[in-house]
Amino acid sequence: MSSSAASAYARVATTTASPRDIEAQTLLKAANKLQDAINSADPFNEQTTQALMFNRKLWTIFLSEAMRDTNPQPLDVRQRIANISVFVLSQTAALLMSPQLDHFRPLIEINRNIAAGLSGRS
Repeated sequence: MSSSAASAYARVATTTASPRDIEAQTLLKAANKLQDAINSADPFNEQTTQALMFNRKLWTIFLSEAMRDTNPQPLDVRQRIANISVFVLSQTAALLMSPQLDHFRPLIEINRNIAAGLSGRS
């Protein structure tokens, strides 16, 4: 598939996907970026920093949404999302300061597991 065809497909998929599907796809993208970074020849390079920054941005959005007063989710669900977000954000910050390969696995697994749940594959 050509690059322009792939881009067109991605745009259509995004406009027709549900918010849950978009969240799941983005979580998988973050997990894959983290996995690719630690699998690279030099896991402490710019690719790793970019993967961690992407993960941080994603979870910052989740935390902001969970804390929003107009969020329609029940308070207990929002609290669980906030708790996971705080954990992920603190781990991500720690890895940005001092990357340790064995500490990437929990972030990758959290992203993949929540993506599976959002997709109904849990």
